[in-house]
Formats: sequence, C-alpha cells, structure tokens
Amino acid sequence: MTPPGSILIVGASAAGLSTAEALRRHGYEGRLTLLDAEPHLPYDRPPLSKQVLAGLWEPAKARLRSPAQLEALGARFVRGDRAVALDAGTRSATTASGRVLSADAVVIATGLTSRRLPGQDGLAGVHTLRGLDDALTLRTHLAGARRLVVVGEGVLGAEIAATARGLGLDVTLAGLGHTLLGDQVGDVIGALLGRLHTARGVRLRLGAAVESLSGENGRVTGVRLATGDPLPADAVVVAVGSRPATGWLAGSGLTLGDGVECDTRCRAAEGVYAVGDVAAFEHEGLGRRLRLENRTNATEQAQVVAANLLGADRPYTPIPYFWTDQYDVKLQMHGLPAPDAELSVTEGDPEQGRFAAVYREGGEITGVLGWNMPKQARVLRQRSLGAWQRSQPLSSA
Repeated sequence: MTPPGSILIVGASAAGLSTAEALRRHGYEGRLTLLDAEPHLPYDRPPLSKQVLAGLWEPAKARLRSPAQLEALGARFVRGDRAVALDAGTRSATTASGRVLSADAVVIATGLTSRRLPGQDGLAGVHTLRGLDDALTLRTHLAGARRLVVVGEGVLGAEIAATARGLGLDVTLAGLGHTLLGDQVGDVIGALLGRLHTARGVRLRLGAAVESLSGENGRVTGVRLATGDPLPADAVVVAVGSRPATGWLAGSGLTLGDGVECDTRCRAAEGVYAVGDVAAFEHEGLGRRLRLENRTNATEQAQVVAANLLGADRPYTPIPYFWTDQYDVKLQMHGLPAPDAELSVTEGDPEQGRFAAVYREGGEITGVLGWNMPKQARVLRQRSLGAWQRSQPLSSA
C-alpha cells in the first residue's frame, strides 16, 4: 500500500497530536495538517481538574509539546477554526471560517463535548470543565467563592470536588448514583471513595436527581434536588458526562452512533479513521464495539491508526484503562468490570489505604484495580487480562 500523500487530522489534542507524531516516527514525509477549534497550543486535559484548577500549574505547563517541538514536526497547524462539515467521499473538511481543507486521508480526533443541564446557559456562575479556558474561568471564580456545588458523581465531578476542598471551599457533591464512580468501579470501591471525600469535608448528596438550578439577578444561587432540598452555592459545576463531538459530521457519509463507528482497524470509511474519545471501534478480543474516554487510549490508539494509515493491518485491542488522583489516593482501573462484579482484594489492605483487587464475573477476571498500588495493579493486569490483547477469551484465573 502506498502511503497517502497528504493527511488531515481534525483535532489537535492528545489523540490528534499523538497520531501526527507517530506518523513522523514511522517515517511519513507527506503533507500533514492539524485543524483544531481551539487557539491554544496542544495541551493535556487530565491536569485541568487538578493542578491547573488548583493554581499549581499555569497553562504553559499543561502543554503537550513546546513550540520548538511542534515546529520540528513539520506539520501545518490551523488553530481557532472549528470544523463544521466533512465529505468522507472527497475527504474534505469545511471550517467555520469557510476554509475547505482536503487530503488523501482524514483522521477524526474531535473528542467530546460536555453535557449540560436545562437552564444552565442563562445563569452566570454555572460551569462545565472540558477545555483550558473552562478551567481558567472556573479557577478565577472559585478564588472569590465560598460554596461550591458539583453536579455529577463520576471521575470529573469527584476530582473537581477534591481540588475545591483543597482550596478551602465548602463543597457539596450531588449525583444520581448511590456511590462515587459506581458505574466504573462498583459500589464497594465507590463507597470507599465516598468515605474519603466525606472525611475531607465534602458533603455527598447522592441518589437524587437535580430538579433545577436556582438563580437571582441572572446569577446562580444554588441547586434544587428532586427531593425538594435546596443546595445553596456561589458556584456550580455541571459534570454529568460528555457526548462524542460528532455533530459536525451529520451528512458526512459516515456511520454515527455513540461516536464515529469504526472497524477493528479504527477505519470509518475508505481513507477516513477516528481516534480517541470520539472513536467507537470494534474490539476483536471482546467481540463488541467500544468507545473509551481516557488519556491512555488517546495515545495507544493513535499508534495503531498511524501504522494502518501507512499500510499496516493492525487491529486495536487495548485493555481498557483509566486512572484518577483524588487527595492522596491514586486509583487505577484496568478492564471493564460490570458494576455488580465480585471484588476480591489480592494484596494490601483497604483499611491501610493501599491495596490491589480483581473483579470476577462468572469465575472470569474482568477487571483489576489498584488503590495506591500502581505496580501491583500492572502485574495483575498483565497476568489476568492479557488475553484481551491476544483476541482470545478471558482467563479464568
């Protein structure tokens, strides 16, 4: 297969930039263009809810690469111009400013957009946190605030709550789930996280929907739960999940579901690939479609997409993985256990704040978790979940 003479990457965050860098490492010398809606140099997102929000890092420290490194990539960067349409047949993207960028191959890396609550756009002081500008705006607001309500019991909501407590704010975290991160780590670990937050002074109001946002003179004053209980606030963060940024692809000729639907090679159509949070790909090892929202996936998938663009025929068969830092806890999850999977501690002790555990379903190991035990979790992962990457049934260790 002859490599494409030109490649357009739509989205220049971790997944898009990693794809470009992998292409160059593999010796690709063709024309490379990266189109991005944001005006900033490519930056990392995990620090936004932690170091950047806390004021420990200034924006430049979150950059993925220095200006000199980006220059050495030999690519054209088109920043601050959002893609609004794609013709998959001609591999041409149209931008908000009216540019039309065409290439022999296109990589879609547009990531996610934050979900919002009804009425939040009409109130000052209500935030979402997806990009760098969001983090800086929220940081400025929290510097003058006293009471914060976080809506959403997932990873992002929990991280923001932890950071805000570190800044000395009065924090309440509300969410529909009965435990923190319960859909991802199960109720046992979710309850441990809940106790961690409660011990640090966060008030948890879980298991109740948000009925409405309260405001006065155009500014938020709190949140009202479906139970009727009011939660007063000077600032509110809505962290109720995200959706793949595929609106611009309507009419493109691509199949859109929960993301851009791709085959096992991350190919959405002839000459069109997707990578990162927006890509819904077929996993050969699991025999089903996955869409993974985490930093590790962005870089690992980029390596496969780059190789396949240059003529390889590699399936993408990752072991799903995410991590989160909250207070003094680093939690790492490998695999995809169901929320009701049986949890067994294999090393360490939850009461001591360091342990590793496995999740089992029907006798098979479907997940590995580390709580301040990253090395032990990695060993368990390789021993127990390696079959996922070999496209075979899971081990029943």
